[in-house]
Amino acid sequence: MTRTVLRGRVLSFYRAPEGIEDTESHLYLEDGAVLIEDGLVAAVGDYADIGESGAVVIDHRPHLILPGFIDLHLHYVQSQITAAYAGSLLEWLNTYTFVEEQKFSRQGHAEAVAADFYDALIRHGTTTAVAYCSSHPRSVDAFFAEAQRRNMLMVGGKVMMDRNAPEALCDTAQSGYDDSKALIARWHGRGRALYAISPRFAITSSPAQMEASRALVAEHPEAYVQTHLSENDAEIAYSMELYPDSADYTGIYEDYGLLGRKTLLGHCIHLSHREAGVLAETGAVAVFCPTSNLFLGSGLFDRQRLLGRGVRMGIATDIGGGTSFSMLRTLDEGYKVLQLRGQRLDPLASFHMATRGNAEALGLEGTIGSIAPGRAADLVVLDARATPTMRLRMATVESLPEELFLLQTLGDDRAVAEVYVAGARVKSTLAGL
Repeated sequence: MTRTVLRGRVLSFYRAPEGIEDTESHLYLEDGAVLIEDGLVAAVGDYADIGESGAVVIDHRPHLILPGFIDLHLHYVQSQITAAYAGSLLEWLNTYTFVEEQKFSRQGHAEAVAADFYDALIRHGTTTAVAYCSSHPRSVDAFFAEAQRRNMLMVGGKVMMDRNAPEALCDTAQSGYDDSKALIARWHGRGRALYAISPRFAITSSPAQMEASRALVAEHPEAYVQTHLSENDAEIAYSMELYPDSADYTGIYEDYGLLGRKTLLGHCIHLSHREAGVLAETGAVAVFCPTSNLFLGSGLFDRQRLLGRGVRMGIATDIGGGTSFSMLRTLDEGYKVLQLRGQRLDPLASFHMATRGNAEALGLEGTIGSIAPGRAADLVVLDARATPTMRLRMATVESLPEELFLLQTLGDDRAVAEVYVAGARVKSTLAGL
C-alpha cells in the first residue's frame, strides 16, 4: 500500500457558500495535510495530527491544495481551432468546426490530438472534463483510451448529427444509435470512464435521430446526456423552424425525453420563463460557458435568475469556442459576465462551482470534487505568487477570499504548481515542464 501526505493550506467545500463570510461552507486548514492511500484520500486534517503517520511527505507550503478542477462542457476535437476568427456561432461552426472535425476520420489524428488535449487539461489543473468527441467512433476510442492511460475520470461521447453539416461528418439516425450503443458497451464504467449520449443540438439532429437519442436514454439510464441549448438568437430561430410543433427550444429536448438530472445543457443564455421552469422541474443542468459566450458574442448568462428558479448549474471552458483551457480564466470571465448583468459572484462561490459544484452537477460529489476520506485524490496545488504581478498583489492580500479572487483574476496555468490524479503527481512529469 502506497501512503503519501501532501502538506499545505487545504481548501475544500461542503456545500455552496451563502456569501463571502460563510466560513461554515468549507474546510480551510492553514497547515493542513492530505493523507493519500492507493489513489484515495484516507484522511484530511491538521499536519500536526496527520503528518507523522510514517507516509512520505510532499511539502507544498505555502500553496493552496484544492480538489482538481472539473470542466462540464468542452470539445476535445476542437482543440486546434481555439481562437479561430469568426463573428458568430453558426459562422464559426461552418467555417472552422465542421472542417476541423472531418480530420478525425484520419488514422492516428484522434490519438495525437487526445494526447495534447490531456496535457493541456493537466497543465491548467483540470482533472475531470465532459467532452464532445466527433461523429467518428474512433475519436471516442482515442479519448477514453488516453484517459485510461492517465487514470483520469472523464465523461464523453460521440456527436450524433445527421443533417445540416458536411456529408463527411453526418451519420444517420440508425448509425448514430448503433455507434453510440456500441461505445457505451465498450467504455461506460470501464476504469474511470463514463459515457454521454451526445446529440449535438437540434439543428443537426433530425426527428428520427432525436427518437434514436430517446431510445438510448431509455435503454441506458446510467449514461449522461449532453447537448446545446439557447446559445445564440439565430440558432434558436432556426431550431424552431425545424421543430415548429415544440413549445420552444427547450421543448424540443423535452418532447424527446432527453431532460433529466444527468442532462448537461451547454449555454442556456436566452431562456424563457417556461424554459427555466422545465429545467428546474427535470433537474437538467444549465452549463455556463463565459469565455465562449463572450468570444462568439452569444449573450450574457443570467445566473441569478436561474438560481432563483431552482435550476442546477455548472461552469465550463467550452474549448474550442471558449478561449482558454484554464478554469481560472473561465472563472474570471464568468465574474465579468455577471458584472455586466449587475450580479456579483464572490470568489468562494467561484471555486465551489469549479470543484464540488460541478461534481454535484454530475452526481459525483461522493467520488470527486472534495478533499475527504474515500474521495479520489484528484487534486490541484495553486500558487498565488506564480508571476511578478501576482506576487506584487499578494503583498497586500489579507484573507482567503482575496487570495482566491487574485488567483481567478490574474492566474493561469503558471499558477498551477502541481496536479495529482488518483494520488499520482502528473503536471511535473509532463514533457517540456
